[in-house]
Amino acid sequence: MLDADLKTQLQAYLEKVTHPIELVASLDDSAASQELAGLLEDIASLSDKVSLSRTGHDARKPSFAISRVGTDVQVRFAGIPLGHEFTSLVLALLQVGGHPSKAAPELLEQVRNLEGEYRFETFMSLSCHSCPDTVQALNLMSVVNPNIKHVAIDGALFQDEVNERQVMAVPTVFLNGEAFDQGRMTIEQIVARLDTGAAQRDAKKIDAKAPFDVLVVGGGPAGAAAAIYAARKGIRTGVAAERFGGQVLDTMAIENFISVTYTEGPKLAASLEQHVHEYDVDVMNMQRAEKLVAPADPNGLFEVKLANGATLKSKTVILSTGARWRNMNVPGENEYRNKGVTYCPHCDGPLFKGKRVAVIGGGNSGVEAAIDLAGIVGHVTLLEFDGKLRADEVLQRKLRSLPNVRIIVNAQTTEVQGDGQKVTALLYTDRQSGDSQRVELEGVFVQIGLLPNTEWLKGTLKLSPRGEIEVDARGETSIPGVFAAGDVTTVPYKQIVIAMGEGAKASLSAFDHLIRMPVVEAEAVAA
Repeated sequence: MLDADLKTQLQAYLEKVTHPIELVASLDDSAASQELAGLLEDIASLSDKVSLSRTGHDARKPSFAISRVGTDVQVRFAGIPLGHEFTSLVLALLQVGGHPSKAAPELLEQVRNLEGEYRFETFMSLSCHSCPDTVQALNLMSVVNPNIKHVAIDGALFQDEVNERQVMAVPTVFLNGEAFDQGRMTIEQIVARLDTGAAQRDAKKIDAKAPFDVLVVGGGPAGAAAAIYAARKGIRTGVAAERFGGQVLDTMAIENFISVTYTEGPKLAASLEQHVHEYDVDVMNMQRAEKLVAPADPNGLFEVKLANGATLKSKTVILSTGARWRNMNVPGENEYRNKGVTYCPHCDGPLFKGKRVAVIGGGNSGVEAAIDLAGIVGHVTLLEFDGKLRADEVLQRKLRSLPNVRIIVNAQTTEVQGDGQKVTALLYTDRQSGDSQRVELEGVFVQIGLLPNTEWLKGTLKLSPRGEIEVDARGETSIPGVFAAGDVTTVPYKQIVIAMGEGAKASLSAFDHLIRMPVVEAEAVAA
């Protein structure tokens, strides 16, 4: 089942197991069960601390539990956790086997102290790059707290259950049989949902922090670069991020990051965070900024007010809040979000196997999405507002060669229709004839670009007509002492490598601003 290289790597990991673990399989006569049995046999053969039993009685087949012998500690998978979930499998083996997690001790203690019974089910797909974070977070929580149970379910193998529970996006998490949340979730986010007093405690801690020299708002590539460059100057640096990694977390293949021939978004985001933590940077994750207040005195302190009520103070601020997927803004889009309307073909494509879908957008992202989906779904209709596709010619040629793809240009999407539970059709207007057309389908994948996260800054500093922060060649905004970098700015070409460079430049500019502040007044501010 596993190739020689994977076996060698896994065997090295399993040497870290300190407690005996048992793999308890629930199998039937299907080919998938045979495949799972082969995988589990391979794993058990690599360590004398791992045993295999086929005595499982789970209704979902194939599935298996990883159990710490003699205890209630257990992690479950329904399906064959390969692809993006292979890392989740390896971590589960190690954690159930007693190898300590790298999560912060105070966070693990918070998980241990959660009271009540929690039965989590996560529907994921093996091609989803957002799912492993959620799966791994809940797996770890179930290892730490015996009152928490978790099973990760491969939606592609359990289509009947997916349809019955109307799962149309991954990851989708159920808690005690009820819908809990959708989309990537970290352990911090999940714990914050369960521990209702956490936000207030965080706010008190944040309010008590001393002022920063540089406060970076946003944790994507631009924010990470800015934080590292500031910290290397030996000045007090903080990062407040709604989710560290930003839009990179939602990016699949990255093949144009210079010197790295190929990587994936979540892997790069983890590397960014690790690099930032190598320095003395105060990282405050899961903190959403809501207001920027400039000081009356040019040498005073800026204030950044957070959604939890806390306020951070700093001599300079670097804004790197990035961008998010642009919505169609048509009737039915919000109503059927994650019920057929989705924004991640890699994540949710497998849930639409054999079905009819549309892709909105004829740029590189839209055409790449249509190409990927064509290999999974029954039929793809690509709709482009312009009179021609805007994607690279090589992608267009590939798309036009596919037999189950229809391309419609001059199409203005006007409505998403459904039956109250799921998408059933899409309406568009032919911009040449003015006629309204209807496409019957089950899924709509929106790929029409990005929208800057600047709503909270309107009326505070100068924004472009598109809502981007206007910056000069040094990354400075219309407010002296406030800098900006990355996809949130007017700098053209929204690329990771450009965002990193702009983040570094903004940080160097902020440092230059600091050292030019009058010495006496700067000391007074610090006091």
